[in-house]
Amino acid sequence: MRYADRRERLRATAAERGMDAVLVTELLNVRYLTGFTGSNGALLLRVDGADLFGTDGRYTTQAGTQVPDVELLVDRGTVPALARAAVRGGAGRIGYESHSLTVDGLHALQSVLTDAAAGGTVPELTSVRCAVEALRAVKDDDEVDALRRACAVADAALAELAAEGALRPGRTELQVGRELDARMLTMGAQAPSFETIVATGANSAIPHHRPDATELRGGDLLKLDFGATVDGYHSDMTRTVVLGAVSDWQREVYELVAAAQAAGRAALAVGADVVAVDAAARDVIAQAGHAGHFTHGLGHGVGLQIHEAPGIGQQGAGRLSAGMAVTVEPGVYLPGHGGVRIEDTLIVTDDEPELLTLTSKELLVL
Repeated sequence: MRYADRRERLRATAAERGMDAVLVTELLNVRYLTGFTGSNGALLLRVDGADLFGTDGRYTTQAGTQVPDVELLVDRGTVPALARAAVRGGAGRIGYESHSLTVDGLHALQSVLTDAAAGGTVPELTSVRCAVEALRAVKDDDEVDALRRACAVADAALAELAAEGALRPGRTELQVGRELDARMLTMGAQAPSFETIVATGANSAIPHHRPDATELRGGDLLKLDFGATVDGYHSDMTRTVVLGAVSDWQREVYELVAAAQAAGRAALAVGADVVAVDAAARDVIAQAGHAGHFTHGLGHGVGLQIHEAPGIGQQGAGRLSAGMAVTVEPGVYLPGHGGVRIEDTLIVTDDEPELLTLTSKELLVL
């Protein structure tokens, strides 16, 4: 992983904004910038390059292995210790992650800086406004590789589940979900990306139905929304199948969602406005008279979190860049009857988007 390169990108942002240092406390951002995977860690990134990584005594050995290229500061009070170090280093303006620091945490940080300044000039605190998340939105080659492997695990687990007849009437949603999770773990996932969604029959009309004891029945739609986490990176995929003979209305809805999903994928291009990408798929569904049955955004970024920038929806903002990893997941949900969602994870490129979830999107009748 290219941790030093990532820190240099944040350093350039900090310099442009007139900051002397940035105190990174959001653990996933710390991981992104250093590789550290423990439960207590923070990074003091300085514009002059004299960075400090802080953790406590439980992680001294781990930090030495995972963060060998940043000076280590071991202190149970990690953030205060780094703040005092910033004052000693002469930082006059310090960036902090206002989206993750609590109000009490900010007051405590200001108090530490005041005490450390010992009557001198207290450093100014200023928000970095999700600067690390903005960097994370564009994936480097190592991240794309991890995402490919995460998607491959999910693809393989579903293929195996279907091939062995595990998606059959009489089984419950909970049983299918637990078996899908177990297969992903066996195939190398660290964990499922999120709570696996298995929704059959009328439950498939609930976008984020939680699996329960409902039994799969012949003639029902079965919606599976799941993913695998590999090296900290998440995949996300939804496929909807039919158990037994498919009815005309099920095929009609499926083909509509498939057409909308294809339009959304085709709209993924460098420079595309995220609202316009959403509209490309949403308009297909609206023109078929189902505007009110597509009730969520078209997609979202994926990476160290299952939902991260960019958001692709009617309330989204910004444009796509090469290297962004995003989902495209339109759905049509008919309350009391059933619903269809088709979702892929893709990488935006200068050419066609790279499809990472390779399971067929042809209507599968089991």
